[in-house]
Amino acid sequence: MKKVILNHPYAKDDLIDTEIVLALGFFDGVHLGHQKVIERALQIGKAKGYSVAVLTFNHTPKLIFEKIHPHEFDYLTDLRHKMTHFEALGVDIVYVADFTWDLAHLSPEEFVEQYIVALGAKEVVAGFDYTYGPREIANMSTLPIHSQNRFMVHDVSPILIEGQKIASSTIRQLLLQSKIQEANQALGYIYQTSGQVINGEKRGRTLGFPTANIASDYNQVIPGIGVYVVELKLKDQWYPAMASIGYNVTFKALEEPSIEVNIFDFDRMIYGEHVEIRWHSFLRPELKFDSSQGLIDQLNQDRVNSLAYFKQL
Repeated sequence: MKKVILNHPYAKDDLIDTEIVLALGFFDGVHLGHQKVIERALQIGKAKGYSVAVLTFNHTPKLIFEKIHPHEFDYLTDLRHKMTHFEALGVDIVYVADFTWDLAHLSPEEFVEQYIVALGAKEVVAGFDYTYGPREIANMSTLPIHSQNRFMVHDVSPILIEGQKIASSTIRQLLLQSKIQEANQALGYIYQTSGQVINGEKRGRTLGFPTANIASDYNQVIPGIGVYVVELKLKDQWYPAMASIGYNVTFKALEEPSIEVNIFDFDRMIYGEHVEIRWHSFLRPELKFDSSQGLIDQLNQDRVNSLAYFKQL
């Protein structure tokens, strides 16, 4: 898979000279709805002999249109993880456009000329609610008009779960509400975050449950407060574990929630390592215990429940 960065206004030499099926979208999370769009593009590409390309952006258009500060918006997938999903699905080319003020304010006709026709698109696929142009003034009903018969347009209907459309915003709320299983169902895979192992208070070790304290990478949606069944990836290997997101209320409460991961049957120092976490299942809310022993008893039960979860996979 080839990745092409388009810094607006890009040079024509930046483009790959080939006829393509182009899937349009920001694709935050690359959830089941997004996968349906890309799979439709792949079907068309296979039938007609076109390469399959995705056009996405380096950050959410909301930073421009809603004047949100870059540090105030959290993503389901950063660009690195997004690329991994695209490649796994079978995409040939990913165009990543730098969503600047100038790009955002292209007229619909200019956007079509510069970011669809110029890329060599013969077929275009997008979700039914895709918009383009300043302040979303153009959509999938206007795209056939702007195509001027130069490419075919295919809109993809949404996927519904219990009557509700799968959307990145909905998944974000599910995660914040600790509804991991529902979020994973909508994503079509196990939600994943990343971060660096940092020094903590080492209280877990004194309780018999040593933990890796994780400083999350910037701009990620972190699940809500609670205890979870997780896996932790270290140097290309995944380890079963359980994780706590919370304020350590049994002891001296923290001002900000921490992420602590207890890796099962693991006793290595991994400070400074960059790790990935898969969030499998919600175990319980954060609880305040009257004693350390009460917490230890509950952690033992959490471990039993976590191992039972992995055993049934």
